[in-house]
Amino acid sequence: MNQDASYFFCGIGGSGMLPLALIVQAQGHAIEGSDRALDQGRTPEKFDWLRAHGVTLHPQDGSGVTRAAQTVVATGAIEDTVPDIGAARRVGAVIKTRPQLLSQLFNAAPTSVGVAGTSGKSTITGMIAWILSQAERNPTVVNGAVMKNFADADHPFASALVGGPDLFVAEVDESDGSIAGYDPTVAVVSNISLDHKSMEELRDLFGGFTGRAATAVLNLDNPETAALVQTLPAGKAITFALGEEKADLSAYDLQPMPTGMKFRLMEGWSEYDVVLNVPGAHNVANALAALGAVKALDVPTGQAVKALETFAGIRRRMEVVGTVNDITVIDDFAHNPDKIAATLKTLHAFDGRLLILFQPHGFGPLKLMRQEFIDGFAGLMRETDVLLMPEPVYYGGTTDRSVGSEDIAAGVRAAGRQAQALPTRADCGDRIIEIAQPGDRIIVMGARDDTLSSFAVDLLGRLDQSAGR
Repeated sequence: MNQDASYFFCGIGGSGMLPLALIVQAQGHAIEGSDRALDQGRTPEKFDWLRAHGVTLHPQDGSGVTRAAQTVVATGAIEDTVPDIGAARRVGAVIKTRPQLLSQLFNAAPTSVGVAGTSGKSTITGMIAWILSQAERNPTVVNGAVMKNFADADHPFASALVGGPDLFVAEVDESDGSIAGYDPTVAVVSNISLDHKSMEELRDLFGGFTGRAATAVLNLDNPETAALVQTLPAGKAITFALGEEKADLSAYDLQPMPTGMKFRLMEGWSEYDVVLNVPGAHNVANALAALGAVKALDVPTGQAVKALETFAGIRRRMEVVGTVNDITVIDDFAHNPDKIAATLKTLHAFDGRLLILFQPHGFGPLKLMRQEFIDGFAGLMRETDVLLMPEPVYYGGTTDRSVGSEDIAAGVRAAGRQAQALPTRADCGDRIIEIAQPGDRIIVMGARDDTLSSFAVDLLGRLDQSAGR
């Protein structure tokens, strides 16, 4: 990277952009940026923090992009209608997508770990980051979510870890096809299922990703990732599974605890007792993926298991916001059928009605996965559970809005479960406050919207007020 370049991040407050900006800044570059949320007055504390850490912020009107020496970084979809992009074209600045910049940084490191898959990426990346840090390997990490182990008063947005230049760990996205730009030393694939692309495209992308790696860490419990093992030369794959003797790393005797899991790990002839402080069988699978990745980097398994015990989790991954009057509010990132299933299964390991607020992050996914959403909720909700859905987040444009929240809710009702679609999230919140009773657990589910977390905190506050009346 050009040492004199200054970088302008369009959407710098986003969960994908912010960690990247911090790592580029740590390499000695000047950082500027804009964000629609800043212009709208949302999440002001985030932007105050960025200013305090030497980042120059501009309105998202193109006024911050003034010279050819700037490199303008945008999300995957670069549109000339975005004022910063139009300004960049006018002044002759280089334009890069976030995936292009991330893969450039990633491929420049002598050793790299890429974490891919439909579900579990952020947690696996966080687990790997924590194990490597505890093993004093000084990794640089880019994650799509805040890693609680690294978050403190001075690093409230710890979705990045600025470490040394020799070891780079990153969550890698297949949804936009950018996974094709990464050449990992270690390729981790948690699972492959329909999310944004067809299965045929996904097989090609993940096959290329694992094929380019020195070692691939693959899940035998998922048919698609298990099939990838067959495509690789002998000795190139490290496999993991829940209770599968053929796997290099397998988990047995899973014991759910209210805030975590215990299980027995088998690695060849070796056995380990593992304690996790994150709940659910899916997190056991995530732990096995992380153990496989660090095994490829020669971290002793016993040392890695010990580190996992103090892994604190990822923000908005079944994060307990608080409990009032025996009603617990949980903030969760689940937004596709797989992630929703993992959350509901984990929560149903314990008693209590679930009041589920699910905010879809767009009309497109509802249309693509309409039946999967209906089947997922209907199949995993109990009779007493209640699903409440506002309409999907819509920022304007030409999106096909033919399938909305009521279509999903109606399908869930037809299957004999309680579901309602209401016009707005505020309406859903009012309904939850109205029906919540002691023993309930309220889950606020959805992605790509920072305000969901503050909505969950507000719900807890309202419950507190109603309990005090």
